[in-house]
Amino acid sequence: MSTKVALITGAGHRLGAATANMLMNAGWFVFIHVRSSRQAAQDLLEHAEVQNDRKCGAILQADLTVDDELKTLVDEVKNHDLVKANGLSGLVHNASFYSQSKFEETTFETFRNLNRLHMEAPYFLTQQFLPELRTSKGSVVGIVDTSWGKAWEGLSHYTSSKAGLRQLMLNLAGELSPDVNVNCVAPGAIMAADWEAEHFTKVLEKVPMGRSGQPSDIASAVLHLLEASHLSGQVLHVDGGWSIEDA
Repeated sequence: MSTKVALITGAGHRLGAATANMLMNAGWFVFIHVRSSRQAAQDLLEHAEVQNDRKCGAILQADLTVDDELKTLVDEVKNHDLVKANGLSGLVHNASFYSQSKFEETTFETFRNLNRLHMEAPYFLTQQFLPELRTSKGSVVGIVDTSWGKAWEGLSHYTSSKAGLRQLMLNLAGELSPDVNVNCVAPGAIMAADWEAEHFTKVLEKVPMGRSGQPSDIASAVLHLLEASHLSGQVLHVDGGWSIEDA
């Protein structure tokens, strides 16, 4: 039986780590990409391998905003024996950077790096891995958010680049069908950043379910989209109903 292989970017901590852990426990071999959280990724991988008594994945370290490092990552994945034998069944664009700053104070370099991270890297990785994805009739999932169509204070640099990722994924769902499925997951109030605790509490007041979600909720959604054979072009809001209340 063939092995399902996935690459998850930004998988050393938070939602990416939860997703990697769930996929490994479900029998997948996961390339855990990190920029700097190598030790966290190593701990995650070792725990999964002890729990499942098998080789569950490999760690890839690269700064996705640097072209040479991005190309090296692609080569490492393509040349892996499991990928040569099975293709790539899943590609999850999760790597992100979330910070708040006023528009007039946000540097152009910050904006440019977020576009590289949220748009250029997913574009390049999907394009480069297209043969491997087609071999396995694989799936691509972009982790977007619930900011679409809204104005979030101090986050123009973040929300605009995430909107670009959303549109890229939806367009590729059309262009790559029927060989590759492409979808999005839009997390709502799941894990608060250190600087947004007060705002996070206010958001939860608007969530119909009345509570925050868990990282495992996002991981479950990603796993479902990766394994669903007849879903493409969807944006799955995992937000406790927030999107229907906060129009």
